[in-house]
Amino acid sequence: MGLTYNHYLESDNKIYGCKLCKTHLALHDDIISRNFRGQHGRAYLFDCVINVNESEPTERNMTTGRHIVRDITCRQCKETVGWKYDKAYEQHEKYKEGKFILEAELLCQVK
Repeated sequence: MGLTYNHYLESDNKIYGCKLCKTHLALHDDIISRNFRGQHGRAYLFDCVINVNESEPTERNMTTGRHIVRDITCRQCKETVGWKYDKAYEQHEKYKEGKFILEAELLCQVK
């Protein structure tokens, strides 16, 4: 196992990072929806997220139905920042598969 290096995002728009260590996580332009709720309140659905580690998949009952998800943690400080949808059982929830939820309370604006 070698060293892992963080990637840095560049954008003319906002860049979101981990609230604790400011590691770059996502671009504002990659937000699909702002109409989500997490454990800590408001959350955003992102198409792409970087500099995170994924846990093993687990099946969870969520407000929108049953899903297989993975918790995601900041690669730098190991703080949980949200989750990734692996599988949605209901047809109208399939758009979430492969997408990420980041909780607003656990993010900061890096730029």
